[in-house]
Amino acid sequence: MRIYNSLTGKKEEFIPINPPQVNIYTCGVTVYDESHIGHARSLYIFDVIRRYLKYRGFQVNFVRNITDIDDKIINRANELKVGWKDLVKKYIDRYDEDLKSLGIDKGDFEPRATENIPEMVKYIQGLIEKGYAYITDSGVYFSVRKFKNYGKMSGQSIEQMLKGVRIEPDKNKLDPLDFALWKKSEPDEPGWDAIFEIKKIKIKISGRPGWHIECSAMSTKYLKTETLDIHAGGRDLIFPHHENEIAQSEALTGKPFAKYWIHHGLLTINGRKMAKSLGNFVSIKDFLKENIPQVLKLFFLSAHYRSPVDYNEKRIREAKKNYERFRILFDKLNRKFSKEKTPAKPVKPDKDSIKFRKRFEETMDDDFNTPEALAVLFDLASFCNKLLDNYKDNYREILLSAEDILQDYCKIFGITFKTHVKEIKSDAYIRMVKGISRTEIESLVKSREDLRKKGNFSEADRIRKRLEEKDIILEDTKEGTIWRRKI
Repeated sequence: MRIYNSLTGKKEEFIPINPPQVNIYTCGVTVYDESHIGHARSLYIFDVIRRYLKYRGFQVNFVRNITDIDDKIINRANELKVGWKDLVKKYIDRYDEDLKSLGIDKGDFEPRATENIPEMVKYIQGLIEKGYAYITDSGVYFSVRKFKNYGKMSGQSIEQMLKGVRIEPDKNKLDPLDFALWKKSEPDEPGWDAIFEIKKIKIKISGRPGWHIECSAMSTKYLKTETLDIHAGGRDLIFPHHENEIAQSEALTGKPFAKYWIHHGLLTINGRKMAKSLGNFVSIKDFLKENIPQVLKLFFLSAHYRSPVDYNEKRIREAKKNYERFRILFDKLNRKFSKEKTPAKPVKPDKDSIKFRKRFEETMDDDFNTPEALAVLFDLASFCNKLLDNYKDNYREILLSAEDILQDYCKIFGITFKTHVKEIKSDAYIRMVKGISRTEIESLVKSREDLRKKGNFSEADRIRKRLEEKDIILEDTKEGTIWRRKI
């Protein structure tokens, strides 16, 4: 297995520090607003990577943090005239709802910053004692120039950073690039009492942690290691967030902070950056009002995780077609084999199934190449359809083996393709159908079948068109007419 390491800029063989154990830390959400589909890409991609590593036999420990204290949170609470704790609770609850709606697993730990203040204070104290941090009237800062390898993640020199990066002004800093480890709180801002000691002098500062220190302290605590196997996040976090994490972590421990760094590409909307000011902000909840989560997942899988991806109607239509392609196949397989009276014996993989499985694993082993892996599944679906269209008794074992493979890889991708029989029993499914009940649909389907038997095809077509207006698609098979909702 090979993974592209952002730190070295090349693909490297994936060898965990203590195999088969793999420790992964990924930067989570800052809870001051609704989670959007850009967040969804990050949450989903790293969930797929975790699932695939488990499939390959690794024991994955997965931690994803929640930033629940931050200037953005304080400013948003003031803007809405609500308590910051109330704001945080609201959006953590909404975030949990989004994870559940998308079918994305939670981390083994999802620590909140405010629950780990003592660990952060201890971490900062260690940096003070090693001479990498200093205390000012406004808080505690990390001295960037004292860390000799600063810039190795982003590939920038100190001079380039000073020229090309917007630096937050602070007269208390010794250097414009120095970043806050602990911020002194104003009287009307949330704060925690922290005591820092320098040259045996104890200094009490009521304040809150800087953004970067959260991840260093919590990853160390919850993964019980000073060197992670994988640190993951969006490309926009490389500088300054991940650069600063490396500096403060390696300054304290003297060890590499992470062996592999994985960054996903960013998402745009119709070629533009997503922003509320541009009117193109798409929250996860907004997307799921009109679509099922599988469509969003197939859209994400169609682009390599390291590449940028543009959200537009054309790409979403393609994802819907891909979903339909798989769902129709699973419907066919279900109808073909669900009537068997005795449980099928365990199916032995045949040579064709083994070939598809090998191709899938080779593509995913190559830096989690989901577009190519998806292409393998499309080829497998086409293979199954050809056998079903020209069915012979000796195809049964081959098709069941192929179905097992499809199901295995759909689980890795967190995608469900419910069969027709199960789907029409779902009340949630029926509520999504436009103003027509299950009873009405089945009655119309039966009426159409009767009309077709009598040769009254014009009236039968009128029923089909009426159902199509309600987004109900009919499919005539040897076993009769079946229906499904248009995606």
